[in-house]
Amino acid sequence: MKRIQKHTFEAVSLLTADNGLLDITIVPAVGQPDWLIPSNLILEVVTYSDRIWTYLWQQQEIAMFHLIPREQTPNTLIILEGNTDVHRVGLQTAGELTRLQVRISDVKDIALPSQYLDGSSAHDVNDNDSIEAPVQSFNQDASVNEIEVEFDVNFNESRIDSYLFQCVQIKDKVYLVPDLDKIAHHLVDLDS
Repeated sequence: MKRIQKHTFEAVSLLTADNGLLDITIVPAVGQPDWLIPSNLILEVVTYSDRIWTYLWQQQEIAMFHLIPREQTPNTLIILEGNTDVHRVGLQTAGELTRLQVRISDVKDIALPSQYLDGSSAHDVNDNDSIEAPVQSFNQDASVNEIEVEFDVNFNESRIDSYLFQCVQIKDKVYLVPDLDKIAHHLVDLDS
């Protein structure tokens, strides 16, 4: 288990001034629910059709995370802001991004549906079970601006449970909210 010091942030900062609406972008994914990303974390969207592991963006090498299988050709590259400049990450996918605003009350937390589980999961689950999101532990000795996060699942692009923060449902459609801090931490550590 590895502890990561990271900044806390107020989820309220993701709200727009329009009565508690979240401004989100739906990023298409294959073999898992489409991802929900706060729109204000997206620094740039680039049309790019080669599968790559790093991308040079504004003189900075950005590590890539892939939302499609190796055999599928990507067409979109998304640069996401991180806790620091070093922890920016990129996503490669195929398909169009959809931007929308939703009320917080329209977003329901759910468990990852069993159809997205596979044999490589670190959890022992039955076909009818689902995976709950990893838990963040708050250290009472940490300063107000820091929390400690323990990651007990080995990170792997092909294992949803290794980067799942939470699954949510909006209007009967399931979406995945990724643990972007964990993804960034592992991609940056592996890349350096």
